[in-house]
Amino acid sequence: MSLFVDYMRYERNYSVHTVASYTNDLSQFLVFLEEKEKTEGEAFPVDRIDADIVREWLMSLMKQSASTSSINRKLSALQSFYKFAVRKCIMQKHSLQLLKGPKKPKPIPFFIKEKEIINLLDGMPGKPVNPDVSIFEEVRDKLMLEMFYETGVRRAELVGIQDADVDLVSMLLKVTGKRNKQRLIPFADRLKEMILYYINVREREVDSDCVSFFVRKDGRPVTSAIVYYAVKKKLSYIPTLTKQSPHVLRHSFATSMLNNGAGMSAVSKLLGHSSLASTSVYTHVTFEELKKVYNAHPRAKKQEDLLWK
Repeated sequence: MSLFVDYMRYERNYSVHTVASYTNDLSQFLVFLEEKEKTEGEAFPVDRIDADIVREWLMSLMKQSASTSSINRKLSALQSFYKFAVRKCIMQKHSLQLLKGPKKPKPIPFFIKEKEIINLLDGMPGKPVNPDVSIFEEVRDKLMLEMFYETGVRRAELVGIQDADVDLVSMLLKVTGKRNKQRLIPFADRLKEMILYYINVREREVDSDCVSFFVRKDGRPVTSAIVYYAVKKKLSYIPTLTKQSPHVLRHSFATSMLNNGAGMSAVSKLLGHSSLASTSVYTHVTFEELKKVYNAHPRAKKQEDLLWK
């Protein structure tokens, strides 16, 4: 064990935290082997450990409610140790390199219910009249929220939009996504009117030759941080929402589209996903909503007196 610890510290330059975690993980595995030897009355030398024994250890960790990330780290520690032992000729070979840990479950995305987001957007003033408030910034921030929810763009995509990317005649928005892939997203009359109003206010209030569509009061392009905090501030008015970010609006766009009959393939293209697998997570969201709705059915509720009791 000490040779492996020195290897991690001085040859691999692992952090103090990683060295301590891996050392603790290997110690736990040795304790597991000792307990197994006592129970089965058979020795299990480290140089003859096979994949089945390691799987048994991983299963015992799962029964102890260890997290998926913790289990995978412990497996990684064990595989690193055996790889080191083979490299240093401490043992001839090992069969753990192909062993895989449990898959980390994908979390269900946060999204805003249609009624809540519509109430928020409709409640935001479209044309501010308070002279103490920056008309330009308020109009800009409202448009950003509307554009996130009505097009499903990512934050970086919205920041990168230029004036030439907004086609008001065809009502198409061109965005540049991951790996510089471009796509066209249609928008409706409501968003068109808001875009026109924003452009008018921007031309009146901001002196800028910048080609970026969303800009600051001094004419420079908005940053990702400005967009994030503008959205977070507006979404904070929804008390039930535990996460406030532009990506929540993207999730809400996808969920609303699927809930209202849009095909998953079409939604995938609008989102700029490379495969349907990335979009399928939103079907889980809509299914969770369906289950909640069904639970309102009187026969779905738990009853104390069942017919077969």
